[in-house]
Amino acid sequence: MSLVDVLVEGGTARVTLNDPERRNILSGDLVREVLAAFDAVEADPEVRSVVITGAGPAFCAGADLDDLRAATRGDSRGVELVYEGFLRVARSPLPTIAAVNGPAVGAGFNLALACDVRIVAESAWFDTRFLKIGIHPGGGHTWMLDRLVGPQTAAAMVLFGERVGGAEAVAAGLALRAVPDAGLLDAAAVLTSRLAAVEPELVRRTKETLRLAGDGRDHDSALAHETREQMWSLTLPTTAARIVR
Repeated sequence: MSLVDVLVEGGTARVTLNDPERRNILSGDLVREVLAAFDAVEADPEVRSVVITGAGPAFCAGADLDDLRAATRGDSRGVELVYEGFLRVARSPLPTIAAVNGPAVGAGFNLALACDVRIVAESAWFDTRFLKIGIHPGGGHTWMLDRLVGPQTAAAMVLFGERVGGAEAVAAGLALRAVPDAGLLDAAAVLTSRLAAVEPELVRRTKETLRLAGDGRDHDSALAHETREQMWSLTLPTTAARIVR
């Protein structure tokens, strides 16, 4: 049985972690399928966005404890592969939405943080859990979290084990919106449908511009980059037809 299901429809690839009995942990086999899935959807010129979600009651329960135990004995290969799983998502040129259907814990929380947008089911929640199991946060967790929620909420979650879900996640800036559980994928589809008629390369290049803006570029550099990209977009065959009075 596949541990990752991919459904491409209307220019959106839905990537579903499909190991519900183990709460979709980032095992080596599952991570390898995530890597292959992203290679495939990024190679499809018609795909404009990706939605990541989990099968069953959990979004992702984090790393495989066997990999963490191996790391305590000096074998960090499994943990490094876990890193590659969510960092691969973070590097994707495609806009990504985490449709968080249940608990997102540890490295599973990182997977959600690696996406551009998070929509959460009302029953879902986020838990860093690193200190609870005696390890330092990893994979850029503190950096990604602090950028979204600020130092105080990040400290509450990382140091004091504050668990955040639903409306709290929206108020903290961790999620765009919280929706009833049954409407989670529909809410994600509302967002992705807005890209259906947009040139795929324009979508990818605009995401890259947003990424560069978040890297602390000064205004002059940002202005020069955006000007070049906008002038390029004006040459697209579809642009003239889309510009209406």
